[in-house]
Amino acid sequence: MKSFASDNYAGVHPAVLDAIGKANVAHARAYGYDEVTAEAEALFKREFDASIAVHFVLIGTAANVLSIKTLATSYEAAIVSQDSHLNNDECGAPEHLACKLRPIPPTHGKLRPQDLEPCFINLDEHRVRPKVISISQSTEWGTVYSIAETRALADFAHKHGCYLHVDGARIANAAASLNVSLRQLTVDAGVDVLSFGGTKNGMMCGEAVVFFDGALAKDFKYIRKQNMQLASKMRFISAQFVAMLTNELWRKNAAHANAMAKMLAESIRGVARVKIIESVDANALFVQLPPECVEPLRERFPFYLWKERESIARWMTAFDTTPEEIREFAALVAKICAAK
Repeated sequence: MKSFASDNYAGVHPAVLDAIGKANVAHARAYGYDEVTAEAEALFKREFDASIAVHFVLIGTAANVLSIKTLATSYEAAIVSQDSHLNNDECGAPEHLACKLRPIPPTHGKLRPQDLEPCFINLDEHRVRPKVISISQSTEWGTVYSIAETRALADFAHKHGCYLHVDGARIANAAASLNVSLRQLTVDAGVDVLSFGGTKNGMMCGEAVVFFDGALAKDFKYIRKQNMQLASKMRFISAQFVAMLTNELWRKNAAHANAMAKMLAESIRGVARVKIIESVDANALFVQLPPECVEPLRERFPFYLWKERESIARWMTAFDTTPEEIREFAALVAKICAAK
């Protein structure tokens, strides 16, 4: 099966599987005190900055929630987009384990400083105190924050005594889209903590929590262990990051996925009754379809409806999406939507 449902549906990049195999030799120290993890940490420092602290976890939910938990207490709040993964897709984990969320309606998937001002009015002891602003890069609507937009949010956060966290499940797609380095998009833009995604970009499993001020991470090892995210055989997560950060495999995978999304957008542009909703900045395409066309299309290529009432579908591409699949799906869209 090939689909346009999610980049999580994709398999594992061969270079990542090869790296796991190479790490599967003899015995190694557990819980991250091994040579492969040390190599991965060194590559992160080369990519971002020597002063960072980086810690590996198993899944994206843990990366996001434990980042927030490290930065805020139970009587504080994280300001997020109402469409964010933290708000909609973590099964209440942020508020169960970390702090209250303050969801804000986004503009083209993005938060803007002017949207956040009301969250800082009347901050007496009856109300949670904002402590974190969390954005997704790229956003849940497939749009990408520019460096200037990120810097504006970082400046706003720091002005109000808050931290800026980035849910970077698709940070690679954003950096590839803007043709900038990971450092330019994070460290240089004022980001405090990054959840660096690997699973959606060709890894089997594993995410990294990157603190750009190492002092912020002083308690993270304890938080990670208490929340059951300390992998004993850490080297097999670390090995995947070694593969991703060597020769910019992360960028190659993301750039290909982005290119496939743009190809799909151009291929269906002009098809009757199919409307592209947002700009195609990364590897997501949002379209409004005639409701009666949805199931016939999904029989061949599964995908999700993002907004069911409006019949807005999300089509995701991945590192292993091929031009042939794009052409086949685009032809199917034209055929079915024209026929209906």
